[in-house]
Amino acid sequence: MDFKSFKETIEKATSIIIFSHVNPDGDTLGTMCALYKTIKNYFKKEATMVTVGKIPDIYHFLPNIEIVKKPQDIDKEALFDLAIAVDIAAKDRMSEALPFFEKAKTKINIDHHKTNNGYGDFTYIKPDASCAGEVLFDILENLNLKPDKDVATALYTAVLTDTGCFRFENTKAITLQKAAKLVDYGANPETIARYCYESKPKAMVQLQAYSLLNAKFLENNKIAYFCIKNSDMEKFNAQNDHTEGIVEALRQINSTEISFVLKEVDENTTKCSLRSKTKDVSRIASVFGGGGHTFAAGCTIKKPINIACDKIIEEVKKIL
Repeated sequence: MDFKSFKETIEKATSIIIFSHVNPDGDTLGTMCALYKTIKNYFKKEATMVTVGKIPDIYHFLPNIEIVKKPQDIDKEALFDLAIAVDIAAKDRMSEALPFFEKAKTKINIDHHKTNNGYGDFTYIKPDASCAGEVLFDILENLNLKPDKDVATALYTAVLTDTGCFRFENTKAITLQKAAKLVDYGANPETIARYCYESKPKAMVQLQAYSLLNAKFLENNKIAYFCIKNSDMEKFNAQNDHTEGIVEALRQINSTEISFVLKEVDENTTKCSLRSKTKDVSRIASVFGGGGHTFAAGCTIKKPINIACDKIIEEVKKIL
């Protein structure tokens, strides 16, 4: 990786914008906040952070998260010297914010998804990294840019959430070593874990309980799934981010090989999250233009939820 160019590009830029992916999670938000504070600390520059979709309540503790903007908060004519995408496997995952990325003079891509095609002028992609936060950590280490407490907190959040509390297959010895360094830099594991996993809104817990209770099973319980309709969301007054964790809970069932959760966006659009213990579900997601990791992937299907469900089941059965 060309770490020297990373530093020089930031040094030359007079205006910087950092992107997280649509419907952001702990990795993209943590990495974005860590990068923002690093640029402020070491380069004495301000950057604009932008995301599309609601920031989940559980991540409101992240340093500087309160200044993250929506695309509509930024002047449509604004031109940035440097655009940095973090944890964004494909450009369309920037959604309405994409035009600002496309118009920028220079583009940097920081990611860990194996399906990332390397868009941008400078790419820092490590498919073997646990998360985008780990990739940024490596960049900072190589440039001798020591994280302060805020940066450490944000990066630890990225690592913690994308490894499922260090339970997923992307947790390696080096992952734990880097997490330990972040604790040395000031990250508090107990506090961060409490915010991320023990501060769920009532509506989220109720929706998840309902989804698990009404989950469906196929192929001798090897397939576990649930379809969340908008009427279900209304029943519990749930927000979109309240669906997080359901697909992982279904994967935890001892008989489950592949789990998936479908979320109705509108009458002709469905979002799908896929998880597996041993099968490559990124192959399924790619059929519908999505992507992700071997055991965790997602896609959007331009079909009503019932039709989308049938299509996903068909593809799941193929790789079982």
